[in-house]
Amino acid sequence: MEGPEVEWDHYNFEMLNIPKGHPARDMWNTLWVDYQNEAGEQPMLLRTHTSPMQARVMENSKPPIRVVVPGKCYRYEATDATHEWHFYQVEGLAVDEGITFADLKGTLYAFARRMFGEDRKVRFRCDYFPFVEPGVDMSIDCFACDGEGSGCRICRDSGWIEIMGAGMVHPKVLAGVGYDPEKYTGFAFGLGPERIAMLKYGIDDIRLFYANDLRFLRQF
Repeated sequence: MEGPEVEWDHYNFEMLNIPKGHPARDMWNTLWVDYQNEAGEQPMLLRTHTSPMQARVMENSKPPIRVVVPGKCYRYEATDATHEWHFYQVEGLAVDEGITFADLKGTLYAFARRMFGEDRKVRFRCDYFPFVEPGVDMSIDCFACDGEGSGCRICRDSGWIEIMGAGMVHPKVLAGVGYDPEKYTGFAFGLGPERIAMLKYGIDDIRLFYANDLRFLRQF
């Protein structure tokens, strides 16, 4: 599925358990569109993540749901070798009866092994995202130093490389689209394809993807 890059506050934040005035909004440096509604509010923005499509898909579908959402996102950030003000995300969402955290872990473990090699190990650590509970970040053991970490610039001596955020869909998000959270559960994950490509192919600057340099692009 694909969704709008110019999005409503309603889907980008409110339907994802991030109400107006909530401090979690500070996690996303939002670019707002110069548009006011009749109430004098400024409800339109350039989407900060692909997660609004979770609510849009669930609003118009009944479980079981299996969907992947690729698309461009925007944040008001200074650019450097690892940050761009516009970038891509790939969102994944699965909702059904009986989905557990084990399903999430198995799915992402299979992805990591297919993408980075059959010998990869994975690590899940608690993290906070308002629209999932529990939330985790997922790391793989460093393929450059085999998880040793000593003097490795790829993993910064840690032995692990974080590749995505994920978690179980928050019951409030399910209830907000009319699902019974006592009956249905689901998981969601989001990754940056530029980051995955940078790790896999040893690319040291995210800005190269958007510089329109054919010498770079023709390598792929």
